[in-house]
Amino acid sequence: MELKGNQHIEASVERVWNALLDPAVLKECVPGCQELSGTVDDGFKATVVQKVGPVKATFKGSLAIEEMDMPRSLRLRGQGNGGVAGFAKGSALVSLTAEDGGTLLDYDVDSQIGGKLAQLGSRIISGFAKKMADDFFRNFKAQVEHEGSEGGSMPDMAIPEA
Repeated sequence: MELKGNQHIEASVERVWNALLDPAVLKECVPGCQELSGTVDDGFKATVVQKVGPVKATFKGSLAIEEMDMPRSLRLRGQGNGGVAGFAKGSALVSLTAEDGGTLLDYDVDSQIGGKLAQLGSRIISGFAKKMADDFFRNFKAQVEHEGSEGGSMPDMAIPEA
C-alpha cells in the first residue's frame, strides 16, 4: 500500500535534516514506540505497541536510514514482527525543500502487513497505515517546531555541499 503526503515545517532544512537523524526525535514521533536504540550508521532497534482493529501487538523490529542525499532526501526503512499478530514492514522516501522561510517535507510511504493483521481487511489496514504515516509526520513537525521555538537540543548545523 502506498501513501503520499507532506508537511510544511517552520524550521530550516538543516534543522529538519538533523532531526530526521536524531533517535530521540524519532522515538517521540513513532506512534506507540516504547524503545528505540542504536545509531544512524548501524541502524536502530525498536519496540512498538500498536492496536489495529481488535488486534493488539508488541512489535520488535528495526529501523534503518538509507539512501541519504544530505540534506535533500533519505529513506526510512523499518520492519517489525508482532508474533502471532503478524508482521509489518515498510519504507518512507522523505524529501526536503526550502520553502517560505521553512521546509517542505514530502513523503512517499510504502507498507506491507502480513499474518493475522492482514486478515482484518483492506479498509481497516489502509486506514491504519494512513493514520500511522500521518501521525508520524505530524508528530515530527511538532517535535522540530517545538525544539526550534525553545532553543532545544537540535541546533542548525552546517551541512557540507555535495
